Amino acid sequence: MPLDAAAALAAPPRTHAISWTAGDVLLYHLGIGAGRPATDPGELRYTLESRLHVLPSFATVAGGGPPGVIAGLSVPGVDVDLARVLHGGQSLTVHRPLPAEGTATTTDRITAVYDKGTAAVLVLRTEAADADGPLWSCDAEIYVRGEGGWGGDRGPSVRREAPAGPPERTCDLTVREDQALLYRLSGDLNPLHADPAFAARAGFPRPVLHGLCTYGMTLKAVVDTLLDGDVTRVRSCTTRFAGVAYPGETLRIRMWRGDGQVRVTVSAVERGEAPVLADTAVGHR
Repeated sequence: MPLDAAAALAAPPRTHAISWTAGDVLLYHLGIGAGRPATDPGELRYTLESRLHVLPSFATVAGGGPPGVIAGLSVPGVDVDLARVLHGGQSLTVHRPLPAEGTATTTDRITAVYDKGTAAVLVLRTEAADADGPLWSCDAEIYVRGEGGWGGDRGPSVRREAPAGPPERTCDLTVREDQALLYRLSGDLNPLHADPAFAARAGFPRPVLHGLCTYGMTLKAVVDTLLDGDVTRVRSCTTRFAGVAYPGETLRIRMWRGDGQVRVTVSAVERGEAPVLADTAVGHR
């Protein structure tokens, strides 16, 4: 079997030295749609180096290395077709505000492999620290279609009850036609997001937007709308990728404020509000 769960779990942790500059942060912010309108003071916090605030989701691309999905496929015991792979979910815990420039050491390993019957799910945990201590921790859930059915643990359910009542805030964000092409320059060069032929082989009518791009767009909307534009208030952000978004579509982001967290749903307006992100929560101070 191309996926050997025991070998993946037994693989030793991998450690990498990473670094990033303010330019990397600016590129990431532009890739998730910051800078519209370009002269808005709120947007300049993301696009002007002299007043730069780092959105915590930058952690998912910091260092420019392979993203969690690709990194998770390069461990012993995992030999699968990239066209059968989907990013199923992402969680991020921020231990302190991210600096605009820095160096850090990341350590990643497969912490779980679940058997979902028609698919396998790998959980790749990445932890980053610098000279001052821990910076962030991430879990990426990687779905591999066609690799389940060996009788393994199905894993915990990540479904949350739907938020009650009408949302406190709703905003619509337009995904630029070239947004996936811009976002991929932060390190995720998976052809699913750029090559029509590859997208067709994976079962999509055209290239799809990166799930982590939608994730970053959503976190930014929450910060700007309900957290007073203060990126340092974010403690965590968890989501399940319930569907795909396509460049050119409109994302409808609904937000419910609770005790120490904001619950969020994201849907694609032009496709009858098809789900894009579900089970999403932003923990905050």
